[in-house]
Amino acid sequence: MDTVEQIRSSVNPRLELEGILRTMFDPRNNLANEVAAQLIMHFGDKVFRTVIPRNVRLAEAPSFGRAVLFHDKDSRGALAYLALAGELIRREEERQLAARAHRPAVQQARP
Repeated sequence: MDTVEQIRSSVNPRLELEGILRTMFDPRNNLANEVAAQLIMHFGDKVFRTVIPRNVRLAEAPSFGRAVLFHDKDSRGALAYLALAGELIRREEERQLAARAHRPAVQQARP
């Protein structure tokens, strides 16, 4: 968060945090679960519901010079990134709907 604040103050005062993504996540690890719970407590809705798991196919993809979707599109990691894309799209749609709901209705001019 210090880095975000430094960028806001020196380069881009309009910078906003879109969300927090948990990566290399292993639900069998107690520390990972504790950190995830703390992130949700502190940042709430800013934490993406999608979690990117620790995944061998994700780790292999860069060494082949390929995106994971081209390396192994059916791997857990690739599917998680697709789920993230869907979550981002849904968030944007919700944001647009909320903006429309708060916008005053434009009245038609009557002849």
